[in-house]
Amino acid sequence: MSNIQIKDVTKVFGDYNDQVKSLLKENKSKDEILKETGSTVAVKNANFTIEDGEVFVVMGLSGSGKSTLIRLINRLIDPTDGDILINSNNISSLNKEDLRNFRRDNLSMVFQSFALFPFKTVVENVAFGLEVKDVPKKERLTKAEESLKLVGLDGYKDQYPNQLSGGMQQRVGLARALANDTDILLMDEAFSALDPLIRKEMQNELLQLQQDMKKTIVFITHDLDEALHIGDRIALMKDGAIAQVGTPEEIVINPGNDYVKDFVKDIDRSKVLKVKHIMDSVENVEMTDDKTFIDAESLLFETFPHFRTGTHELWIKENDKIIGKLNFKEVFDVLAQGNEVMDHA
Repeated sequence: MSNIQIKDVTKVFGDYNDQVKSLLKENKSKDEILKETGSTVAVKNANFTIEDGEVFVVMGLSGSGKSTLIRLINRLIDPTDGDILINSNNISSLNKEDLRNFRRDNLSMVFQSFALFPFKTVVENVAFGLEVKDVPKKERLTKAEESLKLVGLDGYKDQYPNQLSGGMQQRVGLARALANDTDILLMDEAFSALDPLIRKEMQNELLQLQQDMKKTIVFITHDLDEALHIGDRIALMKDGAIAQVGTPEEIVINPGNDYVKDFVKDIDRSKVLKVKHIMDSVENVEMTDDKTFIDAESLLFETFPHFRTGTHELWIKENDKIIGKLNFKEVFDVLAQGNEVMDHA
């Protein structure tokens, strides 16, 4: 069963009168509705599900509605129309007290601006969510220290936020979310304020933690490279509407419309596509010492060192079994194809 279900969710800032409803039904654009009614459509009839344990990235440019959408998921703002179900609970219908308890027990959020208390130490900041839950001090500090260790900050517990770099402060924010031990993490542009090298480091650290945590993560970003790197699936938004939902490979190989196609046209496919997506499938091939093997989950750029050393053909293995083969020409052809749909896909 899916963890989060977004059903026909719309958010309009301003009047939601019959004229606005009519224009929405006519599929008028965000700009057209604003011009005719003065109302701003932030999210338009969103429909998708987020599965347990997946990293679901909501990607879009400024004004696309992505940050509004994440605030609808935890109901920091109320939807104008539609339903949001989390573990079968319709949070759209919860009263204030039930909503507060539900958030506390099920949701944690990591912000772009870190949102740390400057007068609290690192460990006190990490323990704050547990303090709100009335967890005894000794227990919450122990959990906070465990979370700091997970993000590589176990030696900084007694420091204050202004004594840390931006990347370290973001680790504190992540540790605070982990300490709460909720099943769902909401991350709103969490790494966007960081320098590129630190951002990549944080992305890799999140993926490494996710291998053990298996949290359901909703990650908001405007960076396509970031979305493709960390997302199990991506929802690409434009003007409040969902343009396409798919795996990174699906979005790059089979863009759903011209907007998505234009969005991904300059992407380095070698760092998105895996060898299993373009291999020639084979059966009943024996694994012998004269063959060069590569894992089916390897990205295309990982084939380059093999081809540089004179290897003409790679054998693709999965679970200690050969499932396909691949040569340099096939890799080159795929990378040169632009956004054409591949015959092998």
